Amino acid sequence: MSEAKLSNAGRDAIEHASVDELQSLQLERMKWTLRHAYQNVPHYKKAFDAAGIHPDDLKQLSDISRFPLTSKQDLRDNYPFNMFAVPREQIVRIHASSGTTGKPTVVGYTARDIDNWADLVARSIWAGGGRPGDIAHVAYGYGLFTGGLGAHYGAERLGCSVVPMSGGQTEKQVQLIRDFEPSIIMVTPSYFCNLIEEMQRQGMDPASSSLRIGIFGAEPWTGQMRADIEQRTGIDAVDIYGLSEVMGPGVAMECVESKDGPVVWEDHFYPEIIDPVTGEVLPDGQEGELVFTSLTKEGMPVIRYRTRDLTRLLPPTSRSMRRIDKITGRSDDMLIVRGVNLFPTQVEEVVLKIPELAAQYQLVLTRSGNLDELEILTEVRPEFDHLSVAARDVIADKLRHAVKTYIGVSARVTVQTAGLVERTLTGKARRVLDKRAK
Repeated sequence: MSEAKLSNAGRDAIEHASVDELQSLQLERMKWTLRHAYQNVPHYKKAFDAAGIHPDDLKQLSDISRFPLTSKQDLRDNYPFNMFAVPREQIVRIHASSGTTGKPTVVGYTARDIDNWADLVARSIWAGGGRPGDIAHVAYGYGLFTGGLGAHYGAERLGCSVVPMSGGQTEKQVQLIRDFEPSIIMVTPSYFCNLIEEMQRQGMDPASSSLRIGIFGAEPWTGQMRADIEQRTGIDAVDIYGLSEVMGPGVAMECVESKDGPVVWEDHFYPEIIDPVTGEVLPDGQEGELVFTSLTKEGMPVIRYRTRDLTRLLPPTSRSMRRIDKITGRSDDMLIVRGVNLFPTQVEEVVLKIPELAAQYQLVLTRSGNLDELEILTEVRPEFDHLSVAARDVIADKLRHAVKTYIGVSARVTVQTAGLVERTLTGKARRVLDKRAK
């Protein structure tokens, strides 16, 4: 399918293209990306040459597996602008990670990159059920984080009225939801749980709000959390996926009609699943680490970028492109507690199966001698705040038993009154406090 046909056909044409059309477009764009990166980014020229591979060696899509992987450390080693493939003067926007674990990862966008990004987020909001004329309340953080501005530009591109609220000011967030009556909210799922609590605190029934669609991303969340949010609010909760190094939100999006995992927009991003230890490419349907090659990025193309997100590729359903399953965790977020591999989302799944417990929790890791100790801090929902200490102890025993049975790790469990577990005020929840001596 030619570029001209795509631009004239509009958003839906490529989403329903045949496999042959899609793969032909992917191959054309992948060849361009590899040449663009090799010719303009010293890191990629050096990495390709060291691997004995050249862009001209790509004859079919599967040949991408012969090219070297790119890691977050590669981006840090080339801080700040050495991964850019165009002169810095052609970069119109710079985003960066927080850099809390080292140098921040910096990403740059040309004007065309920003335009493509807006189109993809608009496509994503449409897939999630949004339509032109909707009011979209954006509670992702603005600034260097890609979430707020990515969502904002995409909602405007679709034709929505955008409320650029950003994160924080929880009480005001709820006031504006009540007063402006948005139909869409774009926010992290953990912060939306804070908003639900604030609605209840203000005497508002969350199910009576104007919201009908929640577009949630930026952190892993479970199917159990989706069910809990939908039951409490009556909205459709859908999953948007992205990361700044690849673009930002809108790399993949769940379709509201099927809610069966985010569809990867494969006309712009080529996905692979690899074994996180060996780097071997795994077949569709097998769980491993998600890897992306950008196909249209001018400012900062990425070749086989290791996301560290653990998932699997699934066949198409609502669109003609493949889906990713729910992110089960990150290969670099995996905790090892007394020899047991543990992901925070596993605990979340168990917590939310107990009706008295809220979606807020933290895992506190300490060490006693040579043994790891795990404490799970939880709290009751506000409507169960009246429960006695003895009743909470019964709930704690139930959770402790479930964690041991289904995850295989022993833990202390504390069930507190509503509101005592640490909240996120601006975005991603801090689920793990690792106090073990390194």
